Amino acid sequence: MRTTREQTDERILVSDTFQRGEAGQPRAALGCWDEPAQRVPVYRRCDVLVVGGGPSGTAAAVAAAREGADVVLLERYNHLGGLATGGLVIWIDRMTDWQGRLVIRGFAEEIMNRLPADAVAGPPPGDWGSTEGAKAAHWAQRTAAFHGIVTWSPTVDPERLKLLGQALVLESGTRLVYHAWAARPIVEEGGGGRAVTGVVFESKEGRLAVMARVVVDATGDGDLFARAGAEFDNDIEAADIHHAMNTAWLFGGVDMRRWIAFRRGEPEAFAAFMQRGREACGLFDKPFVAWRDDVALFMGPRQTGYSSLDVDDQTAVEVRSHNAMAEHLAFYRAHAPGFEQAFLMLSAPQLGVRHARRLKGMDAVLRRRWPEGSARADEIGVTPAVSPAFPNISIPYGALVPARLDGLLACGRHVSCDAHSHGFMREIPQCWLTGQAAGVAAAHAAAQGVPPRAVPVAGLQAALIRQGACLRPGATEAAGG
Repeated sequence: MRTTREQTDERILVSDTFQRGEAGQPRAALGCWDEPAQRVPVYRRCDVLVVGGGPSGTAAAVAAAREGADVVLLERYNHLGGLATGGLVIWIDRMTDWQGRLVIRGFAEEIMNRLPADAVAGPPPGDWGSTEGAKAAHWAQRTAAFHGIVTWSPTVDPERLKLLGQALVLESGTRLVYHAWAARPIVEEGGGGRAVTGVVFESKEGRLAVMARVVVDATGDGDLFARAGAEFDNDIEAADIHHAMNTAWLFGGVDMRRWIAFRRGEPEAFAAFMQRGREACGLFDKPFVAWRDDVALFMGPRQTGYSSLDVDDQTAVEVRSHNAMAEHLAFYRAHAPGFEQAFLMLSAPQLGVRHARRLKGMDAVLRRRWPEGSARADEIGVTPAVSPAFPNISIPYGALVPARLDGLLACGRHVSCDAHSHGFMREIPQCWLTGQAAGVAAAHAAAQGVPPRAVPVAGLQAALIRQGACLRPGATEAAGG
């Protein structure tokens, strides 16, 4: 079943979502096997261990190392960038606010500035914030204008982003470990409660451990803090695209200029095309632009009713997405202007998960605060609001700190927020932002010998400003900076 939601001031993106097919038989209860105890060799001891090399984990590792910490970064794949690269989420959502000011800065700004010019497609700085009709209409077809306002929402080459992320990590002095899947946190009980002191990971060598003064959970799904016993939320809005899954893909050999001219210039023919596609394919979606005009990006069809924490559901989404990719190719080649010579270029090696768990932190990004516009006293970054109806939104440090677990910080799409705010907190720029803050805080906690919740906010904010982050005077003054 297909569901379409209307765009509102509280949602930047709307798209068709498709309910899961018939559920399979419940998994049979087949008993248990008791795992024998074993001695696990310690691979390394460090100040800061970052688990997950996606946008937030890459930013966290670099930021911590630049603060002088000895850092280890574990990544389960053979590349960095997470969903921005391996997931083909190559459209980088808004880094400017509705006035055209660049507010997501620091590591995010650096990585965009260091990408080669031919690896980035988006509006020039002089157009950011423009409401001029022709410009807004042009960039609206290229995922860089919303509500009639041009935004800095570029599309990037995923391979270049992989290379740059790796270069930044290695330049920082971080110990990078690929093909390492974190299996369980090492948790110690003490007079002050539970604290994470390291992580066991699986590799081709078997099980190994990394011991750390502070662990940063950048897994995206909160795997470590959940297994360590931290509280979390997992409520969702079932028909919202922000809680759907899919495997993205690229078609090569296309002419996106012809496609855009068709979609924009012949709205009735485009609507008829989409209707025929739904009837022919069932799961059906429209393409996005990529970083070059001969590549088309499909970030759907978005599928709901599946759990990103269930291996059978993950498999089902992969199967449906790959089958949809083949069906899309046949239909688009036969009926879509600009797609006559299209070919299967790449399906994403990483499943497109938008939501699994959200930390219950000392504080949170909350829908009820959106209208405030004021800086939280422990602000560690600023995010654009979802529409011009709201001011910029303050992200508090407390959203990275578990309410009742020490030795660990969270960053990326599983930070502490409500279901509504998760719609933008899960995006790539916000993951870079919270990752940088978590890395700096972890380095300070390790150097000072204090739990992350006790890190002085003024020092954290001062370090973030030195690293180029955008913080507002009201926050730093309240923190004593």
